[in-house]
Amino acid sequence: MVEKEEIPLDYTGVVQEETAQMNQNRNSFIKGVTLFILTFQNALLALSMRYARTRPGDMFFSSTAVVMAEIVKLFVCFGLVYKTESLSWKHFISQIDKTIVKQPMDTLKVCIPSLVYLIQNNLLYVSTSNLDAATYQVTYQLKIFTTAVFSVLILKRKLLKHQWVALFVLIVGVVLVQLNNSTDKSTATRPNQNRLIGIGAAFIACWLSGFAGVFFEKILKGADISIWMRNIQLSVVSIPLGFIVCIVTDWTNIRNHGFFFGYDWYVVYLICLQAAGGLIVAMVVKYADNILKGFATSLAIIIACVFSMYFFDFKISIQFVVGGLLVMSSIFLYSYTKEKKPPNTNTILKI
Repeated sequence: MVEKEEIPLDYTGVVQEETAQMNQNRNSFIKGVTLFILTFQNALLALSMRYARTRPGDMFFSSTAVVMAEIVKLFVCFGLVYKTESLSWKHFISQIDKTIVKQPMDTLKVCIPSLVYLIQNNLLYVSTSNLDAATYQVTYQLKIFTTAVFSVLILKRKLLKHQWVALFVLIVGVVLVQLNNSTDKSTATRPNQNRLIGIGAAFIACWLSGFAGVFFEKILKGADISIWMRNIQLSVVSIPLGFIVCIVTDWTNIRNHGFFFGYDWYVVYLICLQAAGGLIVAMVVKYADNILKGFATSLAIIIACVFSMYFFDFKISIQFVVGGLLVMSSIFLYSYTKEKKPPNTNTILKI
């Protein structure tokens, strides 16, 4: 009888420790990449939308761009579901049929956040058409406040004292930025911009973003469906609703000039960048934490301000700087969670 060779316990421990270290390094790398992508996507989207709405030439219809972004996101999610959850094309089609077609009530449930997201995305174009990129980027952080409010009302969450303080600091910072009268050179290019309309559109978009985000989170936690499949449901519902919005808001212009009027490679890039936003948020939820997300958002504000000064000749003031610093501080304060200290192993060994 051949005796089995026993693996020393210390060797097994070393292998487990090395494996854990490799997994930790891999997770750290993914978190770093996620941080980098989220930061520059946030900053680039604000700057790109501002330039797209103020550059010379034919102006594309924002309602059509929102629909095209949803179509791009739909096909990307199709690919992700096929790659991560499907064994074959037949299995993939059966999954789509089982999740979306054969569960109409569950699919209809996402109509509410789909419609809200559509209105929100259209309002963001209105806001960036009337506000400089830096002011828009800071103002839009009010979505943290609205998300917190709806989390308390819908999800029955309880906020800590420092989070309430952070929300108050956030509001003060945004108010300081809004009372500031800074402008950029694009205001002279399109003098019909209305700052009040831009601020109003941003505020409404923040409330819609907070509600839709919390409602979507509740749906995600209420069923065993992946976030990519939920995004497919969102897009499947959003696209028809988006075409209805196009007809209601821009039908005359679309009929006279065409659906893709004003489109060029820059608009295609903007659509892809906007579509990537929802997918990046999903990555952040999966791999990063609140501290990283807060850091990315704050860094995006700084990048947007610096690039606005350089490319748009944005005139920054002390009041804007103070307001921006308050907003960034509030993001960190709101995201801060006190970690529990691990038990003292030395004390346990002594006992």
